[in-house]
Amino acid sequence: MRIEDEIKQPVFKDEYQKGYINLIYTAGWLQQRQAAAFREFDITLPQFNVLRILRGQHPKPATVNLLIERMLDKTSNASRIVDKLEAKALVTRTVCPSNRRAVDIRITEAGLGLLQTMDATVLSRQQSIHALTPDEVTQLNALLDKIRD
Repeated sequence: MRIEDEIKQPVFKDEYQKGYINLIYTAGWLQQRQAAAFREFDITLPQFNVLRILRGQHPKPATVNLLIERMLDKTSNASRIVDKLEAKALVTRTVCPSNRRAVDIRITEAGLGLLQTMDATVLSRQQSIHALTPDEVTQLNALLDKIRD
């Protein structure tokens, strides 16, 4: 569906304004779809992102700083997210033996199991991008990278 129809705005100042609004709207639309999928697992998008990072690190530990560097949403409070995941027994926190001021964060077997259970749901939510051809998705990636440069 066209952005004009989605937000009931038939005219934009120019194509740049339309593109910008379309990008923001689409990002929000994708996040809402992901959030809806995660609700059944009692997990938020930032919590999923932290677990995904920890799974990539596994079995090595991560630090809060490493999580912050790799998180998709840089405004998220990584320490608070880790607190919530620890309360759900999805991660553990231990004092780093080589640096007592640092804390090692590891994903638990329960956290790995949850991600494995969620993998099919997450993959199905990513199917909307398959409306693009391989060339189109390559172009999309290049354009999005160019916007951030």
